[in-house]
Amino acid sequence: MKWWQNLQNNPLARFGAVLLLILYGVAIAADFIAPYNPYDSQLNASLLPPTQIYLTTQDGKFIGPHVYPTTQGPVDVNTGDRKVIVDWKKPSRLALFVKGDSYKILGIFPCDRHLFGTTNKDVRFHLAGTDEQARDQFSRLVHGSRISLCIGLVGIVISFPLGLLVGGISGYFGGWIDSILMRIVEVLMTIPSIYLLVALASVLPVGLTSAQRFMLIVLITSFISWAGLARVIRGQVLSIKQREFVQAARAMGANPIYIIVRHVLPQTATYVIISATLSIPSFIVSESVLSLIGLGIQQPDASWGNLLSLSTNASILVLQPWLVWPPALLIILTVLAFNLLGDGLRDALDPRSLQR
Repeated sequence: MKWWQNLQNNPLARFGAVLLLILYGVAIAADFIAPYNPYDSQLNASLLPPTQIYLTTQDGKFIGPHVYPTTQGPVDVNTGDRKVIVDWKKPSRLALFVKGDSYKILGIFPCDRHLFGTTNKDVRFHLAGTDEQARDQFSRLVHGSRISLCIGLVGIVISFPLGLLVGGISGYFGGWIDSILMRIVEVLMTIPSIYLLVALASVLPVGLTSAQRFMLIVLITSFISWAGLARVIRGQVLSIKQREFVQAARAMGANPIYIIVRHVLPQTATYVIISATLSIPSFIVSESVLSLIGLGIQQPDASWGNLLSLSTNASILVLQPWLVWPPALLIILTVLAFNLLGDGLRDALDPRSLQR
């Protein structure tokens, strides 16, 4: 297919697609990739920096990649630095496919193997350090990707059918139906999305689980995001409904809703695909903002947004930057990847490029 060839010839779109495949692959296999349970704490190990990897022991003997038990020492009252205590007598080698916490693949098949870890279960390898509760930050990043990445997909599944249907009905029927629906759309488009998100999220009932809060955040973001799509679809339907195949279906006595769903809306597929790809980042950013200000996913559950909320603590921002930069970088990379893929799809599906 011509559009597929055009997409393959776009290096930025390929980069975005590969990056998204990696991110979603990590989210799907989070239990296997994360070396530890994201809720488990290690004794005397809060706010540890990323564990240093060594190749040789203290006496110069080469034993391959290994780490040493690391715990937290006393805090320097003058500088705020935390002394890290390393037990040089207990080296533990790093290995692939090590035994660890038990989990179920696809929620069915029991397994206790993880992608990497230490051969000694008593020695922990913290690739991205630990948080203030002494939980492994890398494991929380990996498990948090499930919420942060899925919220965009769930959001477009809810908002896009609504926007398509409202826009299709408004453009096809016109008249007073068009006027009423477009006035509703215009009202929704005038509401600043971030302020509405904050206002609605702040009145959520206390005591909600993270799963319930997640679904409410998705519903809130979906509610305010379909209006723009409906307006664009309406404009396209106004043109499409004048074409011969629509007139023929109408002359044969087809039901108007059937004509809209079967003949009119499929003609907008190109725009919808591109728009969906470019809209997913807005859902991810919305969840991150809400979690950042404490109105989204709550501790102890993890999402990139509430992991980034540690940046509001100036001391952590300065003294433990490894807790802030990884979630921020993951959000930036995800948004960038979707935008690159969306731009590539827009160019690949451009009728002018398909005619070349």
